[in-house]
Amino acid sequence: MANRLAHETSPYLLQHADNPVDWWPWSAEAFEAARERNVPVVLSVGYSSCHWCHVMAHESFEDEATAAYMNEHFVNVKVDREERPDVDAVYMEAVQSATGQGGWPMTVFLTPDKEPFYFGTYFPPEPRQRMPSFRQVLEGVSGAWEARRDEVEEVASKIVRDLGGREFAYPVSEGAAQAPGPEDMAQALLGLTREYDIRLAGFGGAPKFPPSMVVEFLLRHHARTDAEGALQMAADTCEAMARGGIYDQLGGGFARYSVDRAWVVPHFEKMLYDNALLCRVYAHLWRSTGSGLARRVALETADFMVRELRTAEGAFASALDADSDDGTGRHVEGAFYVWTPEQLAAVLGEEDGRFAAEYYGVTEEGTFEEGASVLQLPRRTGVVDAERLADVRRRLFEAREGRPRPGRDDKIVAAWNGLAVAALAETGAYFERPDLIERATEAADLLVRVHMDDRGRLARTSKDGRTGGNQGVLEDYGDVAEGFLALAAVTGEGAWLEFAGLLLGTVLDQFAAEDGSLYDTAHDAEELFRRPQDPTDNAAPSGWTAAAGALLSYAAHTGSEPHRAAAERALGVVKALAGRAPRFVGWGLAVAEAVLDGPREVAVVGAPGDPATRELHRCALLATAPGAVVAVGEPAVEDAAGAGEPAGSGTEGAELPLLRGRRLLEGRPTAYVCRHFVCTAPTTEATELKNRLSCNR
Repeated sequence: MANRLAHETSPYLLQHADNPVDWWPWSAEAFEAARERNVPVVLSVGYSSCHWCHVMAHESFEDEATAAYMNEHFVNVKVDREERPDVDAVYMEAVQSATGQGGWPMTVFLTPDKEPFYFGTYFPPEPRQRMPSFRQVLEGVSGAWEARRDEVEEVASKIVRDLGGREFAYPVSEGAAQAPGPEDMAQALLGLTREYDIRLAGFGGAPKFPPSMVVEFLLRHHARTDAEGALQMAADTCEAMARGGIYDQLGGGFARYSVDRAWVVPHFEKMLYDNALLCRVYAHLWRSTGSGLARRVALETADFMVRELRTAEGAFASALDADSDDGTGRHVEGAFYVWTPEQLAAVLGEEDGRFAAEYYGVTEEGTFEEGASVLQLPRRTGVVDAERLADVRRRLFEAREGRPRPGRDDKIVAAWNGLAVAALAETGAYFERPDLIERATEAADLLVRVHMDDRGRLARTSKDGRTGGNQGVLEDYGDVAEGFLALAAVTGEGAWLEFAGLLLGTVLDQFAAEDGSLYDTAHDAEELFRRPQDPTDNAAPSGWTAAAGALLSYAAHTGSEPHRAAAERALGVVKALAGRAPRFVGWGLAVAEAVLDGPREVAVVGAPGDPATRELHRCALLATAPGAVVAVGEPAVEDAAGAGEPAGSGTEGAELPLLRGRRLLEGRPTAYVCRHFVCTAPTTEATELKNRLSCNR
């Protein structure tokens, strides 16, 4: 019999709807029930593609005896961390403060007043490796609640006081936060150089995560300063990831991280945010270097997102599981992706099987579990028969399609779809793939229709066209605005700029503090024991720096001084962290590079179908100048009173502020390049525009 989760939209919660545990979704009613029953709350937080969340579910939450004990002694609340990042953030801080580590599934015991008093992550069904069993933990907590209630409540109150007193120390100098300067950027580069893995590329040791935001900073820093070391670290890291097992050599797309330093064995779940960020980074690397590898990976990753993550509504699902059926009924991590030499030969025949094993690094010993190997591209000498390789790859991909597929989390997260819109729009424009621009537009349209109201407020998630009822957090506003601004630049449709403006108005109204800092939740969001506020990147840009970047771009499009001032004030924290922790403010550093470069404002006027207009527009989009913004459309036609009206009818271009007052030069499509709205002489020549914008393509 299904529990209360049966009516939720989160695929993670729905996975638990048939558990014998009497789960509640996070709600006031759940805590009121705990208060009425006078029992504590078990808060279990995870997400649908989390391997250890599945393990604990099978071991404990599907066990009748364990569920019966939980139901008798607790009110049990299940939370999807991707749906409620605010709940996850405040209780994860408590877990990390108490245990020194964190992770998912996260298990927290709360009073009926939502105050935490005991913490953990995964608990096994039996005592193991100095970990108590989950049943032992349940019995210990229940016993303490019954016998030592006052002590438990005092511990909970102290934890809340301690965490609530940790106010974020926002750096303010002479009454205003200062954005980073050139010397801060140089210190950030030095810090990254020290942490760079010179042998295997990337930063730090195992596990090794794709440093998308750091690579974006390195590319922008090189564009502004010509620092070859920055470009080399970016290019080598991207090549190492593309050659490694973290990249799906058959189907494209990246796994969440590598468990080893050498990028060989991934944690196999594939997240939308990783792939959106990396698609854009590889496209930008190609823009800077012309790398054929970067071009291939950008396009394959875009195609992966469209093929495997696109939903029936036209947006993009959150993730693919790490686990799948291995063909014997076992649910095994990586089963969909790994190969043995025998499996290659069975699909390709002996000769091509040996060729594929050598090319992709598949050995008898294996690089993963049970003698299986993750496909990778070891460096080699000699010429490879490209036609043969393409045929082998196609046959392996088709054979793999017949395997049981990993599960898919069909939840649409606003922030991650914003990242996907930006990536697909730019990749489509760079490589002349209008289908990718269409997919980006469709996803953006769903965000407006389903997630966004007429006040500029966002819902965090939806599924099957129905929102999950959760307010958007700061990263949703920042990333969706970023996607809309990228789409406006690519399509010339001013409506996307207007939608971005609505969202950023909400940022200024609902998320900004007087000192220039930004909160992760809106002023009118549900009140937790601590209001989350974190400027550091995790696997995706922090809401703080994502919002700063979108505010800066919007200001460059419109000339809005309040938006630019808010962006620069928000970057004060990046100045403070640039030299000390550059790996964790990569996106903030990238935005700061745009501040230092202007950013440039590029207006292209001309008929949309004119080849010369398209050439100038594409050149502007391919500018490596950090954070350059682009507007394209037909010039205005002045009436007798001097007022500007759109040429023709129905054009969107006249809605773009950068186009106001821009005229054709000698009747030809014309580009204007400006900084802070001070422009150089207009040009009709693509070659000249390339020189002004550092275009390499």
